[in-house]
Amino acid sequence: MSTSPSDDRRNPDDLTEYEREQFPHGIPDSQPRMEEGGAGNARSALTLRLVLAAFGLVLCGVLAVLAFAADAPVVLSIALVVLAVIALVDLVVVARRKLRGEPG
Repeated sequence: MSTSPSDDRRNPDDLTEYEREQFPHGIPDSQPRMEEGGAGNARSALTLRLVLAAFGLVLCGVLAVLAFAADAPVVLSIALVVLAVIALVDLVVVARRKLRGEPG
């Protein structure tokens, strides 16, 4: 079983038809190349996640307090508290990633 060659395609014989037309002498080092499959790495929109987590925390917290005060079923109140805790954890994780300097 052979392994696939690395992405350092400098030989014109190893290029695709498009690449052969655009770069008859091989792809120069200054041209960025994508890995097989095309798309680059996905990045998270951290600011949007931060806003949504804060919104979810406030909304679920307020609704949980109202549910406890209105004698709603305990399952509903507990579910809202669990969702608020999940939003709080997400808020902390995203805030730490932003403080580390990750883009988004």
